[in-house]
Amino acid sequence: MNNKAISIRPFIGAKDYGRSRNFYRDLGFEEVILSKDMSLFNTGDGPGFYLQNAYVKDWVDNSMVFLEVADAELYRQSLADLDLIIKYPEVRLTQVQHFDWGKECYLHDPSGILWHFGQFNSR
Repeated sequence: MNNKAISIRPFIGAKDYGRSRNFYRDLGFEEVILSKDMSLFNTGDGPGFYLQNAYVKDWVDNSMVFLEVADAELYRQSLADLDLIIKYPEVRLTQVQHFDWGKECYLHDPSGILWHFGQFNSR
């Protein structure tokens, strides 16, 4: 292909759009409101995703997003320090898991979207 890709942004749904918007802002993402039913959440100049005011249980229950991080242990501690599991009781955060390819921790958002925060071994 002759055209270079610039970015990739998944679309994810929300059971309670307002609650999910608050959650992602609390998580540290910047929100850009695109319409009354959709926002772009990004990390400044880095990766982003679209959050929609749409909920289809089978879709959301099977949605996963992988965000590569430089240090999974440090990132997991930063997530824990946000106290998201206190503010959002339906949110779950795991300990860091170690694999042959690297390590990661998992976070379920208020709707059930499964986030993977992973660090690859040195290549």
